[in-house]
Amino acid sequence: MPTIEIKTLIKADIKTCFDLARNIDFHKASMTHSKERAIAGKTSGLIALGESVTWEAKHFGIRQQLTSKITAFESPTYFVDEMVSGAFKSFKHEHIFSTQEDKTLMVDVFQFQSPFGILGKLANGLFLTRYMTNLLTQRNQYLKSIAES
Repeated sequence: MPTIEIKTLIKADIKTCFDLARNIDFHKASMTHSKERAIAGKTSGLIALGESVTWEAKHFGIRQQLTSKITAFESPTYFVDEMVSGAFKSFKHEHIFSTQEDKTLMVDVFQFQSPFGILGKLANGLFLTRYMTNLLTQRNQYLKSIAES
């Protein structure tokens, strides 16, 4: 199972970073390139433990829907969203926050399984892991710029 870990140091307080990371409206703004929108479940505001959201977006030229649910939540240091249904066989996205002097270290740990057995594993190596890393990095840089402004 591929695991992506991204660390982002942000010159902002931990609560601001935590709340931006779980804000549905912020997520939509950070993913304008894929025209991502929340279409069911929690569709605006701050998502919390037990809540789910269904996203619709265009990736690889294909319109897709994905539902994720918040399965763990410890404000303002940790939350997890896990796929309930969607294009992946499974995914778990841990969001970890810690204070470092006057900054916040935000760590994303994203584990996923692709469908289609050996073909999915091949896709992981050829492009999917890189694509997901770029997507998460782009989102984190957007979060950093908003939190620091």
